[in-house]
Amino acid sequence: MVLAGEGKQVREARRGGEERRVDEEKIGEETKIREEKRQREEKRRREEMRGEQTKRGEEKTQREEEERREERRREQTKRREEKRADEEKRGEESRRREERRRREERRREQTKRVQEYREQKRKLCKHCSA
Repeated sequence: MVLAGEGKQVREARRGGEERRVDEEKIGEETKIREEKRQREEKRRREEMRGEQTKRGEEKTQREEEERREERRREQTKRREEKRADEEKRGEESRRREERRRREERRREQTKRVQEYREQKRKLCKHCSA
């Protein structure tokens, strides 16, 4: 936009001003584009981090589940061992009771035989002396 009677310097200055304004607009647009790009990149990084956290969270959850399974296996094994030991102990106690019962039975039989022997001897002695 050139007005009549303007000098060459004024026209150049005005053109320079328009060029500067155009340059500033371009710079502003470039800055805006760079900012949008930076924001997109930041958003992508955040989503990627969220994905990594999710992945790490899933791995942690899997590790925890595996640890719980392993702990259950150990507890079951421990219970089985305790049960087997208890059964062996009960078996041992049962065997001891049985042995004690047999000893008592033999002792009673022995006492009975001794008593019968003494009784017979006494009867014989009475018979002989009579």
